[in-house]
Amino acid sequence: METWLQYVLIGLALVIICLIVLKLNKRDFRIEANKLIGYLGGKDNIISAEANMSRFKVTLKDITLVNKDAIEKLGAKGIVEIDNQLKIIFGANAHQLKKYIDDII
Repeated sequence: METWLQYVLIGLALVIICLIVLKLNKRDFRIEANKLIGYLGGKDNIISAEANMSRFKVTLKDITLVNKDAIEKLGAKGIVEIDNQLKIIFGANAHQLKKYIDDII
């Protein structure tokens, strides 16, 4: 087999491996949005939701239904509770999550 052909095959194999790794690391925000809604006490518990920069702010009917530990395991960097509102720091993903949550609720 010629040397150039071996290099082409190796390059092609590396490209395929890179594409597979990227696909496996891509987050599915629909699944995460569904989980987040459950952790917030369900869609009937959510009054309103908004995203501001890296924060996701949600107003709830009953704050006691929230599973804060599960929200942190989902990727929240912090949670602030004020009355019946939660401000959850999700970083750049806050807007993506809000978009999918709006579609669900």
